[in-house]
Amino acid sequence: MEEPQPTPQRSSGRQATAAGSTAAGSAAGEPPTAFEDYPLTRSEYIAALVHFYRGELSRADHWRARLDPTTNWAIVTTGAMLSIAFSSRDHSHVTLLLALILVSIFLGFEARRFRYFDVWRSRVRMIEENFWIPMIRRSLVSPREDWREFVAQDLDRPTFKISALEAIGIRLRYNYLWIYFAILAAWVAKLHIHPTEADSFSDVVGRMAIGPIPGPVVLVGVLVLYAGAITLAARAGHTRIAVDEVRGLETSGSWKT
Repeated sequence: MEEPQPTPQRSSGRQATAAGSTAAGSAAGEPPTAFEDYPLTRSEYIAALVHFYRGELSRADHWRARLDPTTNWAIVTTGAMLSIAFSSRDHSHVTLLLALILVSIFLGFEARRFRYFDVWRSRVRMIEENFWIPMIRRSLVSPREDWREFVAQDLDRPTFKISALEAIGIRLRYNYLWIYFAILAAWVAKLHIHPTEADSFSDVVGRMAIGPIPGPVVLVGVLVLYAGAITLAARAGHTRIAVDEVRGLETSGSWKT
């Protein structure tokens, strides 16, 4: 019994054209035609961009989720150090200064993660502003004509969109500055009430001493640290003007009516 011969598959027009172009190129001694030589159809372009958007959105969500654990670590560390410092009169105020150092380390971690998050967020917003908004409005004109070239260059050579100091300032402004103030208030209270209640400000400054380091030097160091933190937080609200983020726009929406 003879085996049935396989039915030949009917190739599409594009496959036939590709085969003809490859055969013609080979006969003429030229390299075969590459895939990139064929223009994308509208449906292929939209499908590719949709999948690309979903991938970038997933990356942005992933890095955004990594911001919360470092803040939680800073809060838990601060609470633990406060408990240790105030649990006994004999415990040194250095515990709170150590908490300040640890919180600053967590701030550095979070600022680095925020810079990576901002890379993916910027791409997502670029696609939303120039692809989805025109499609939703049925006015297929992108606000930024060179947005595709911008995204392509960023894919070829990814770069951070904000500096490390800007990232630190942003995280300070919205999260860590309040933790710093809580540690400062607890530090001053610890110096004032332990081991006994201080009679004057000079007594509080004298208790700030750490081993051979006199109290005034410690006070100046803490003031410089807080002045720098406040400056970075204040500059973050003025130097970074991002119209594609929800900052200060809580009451500008029209859906409330």
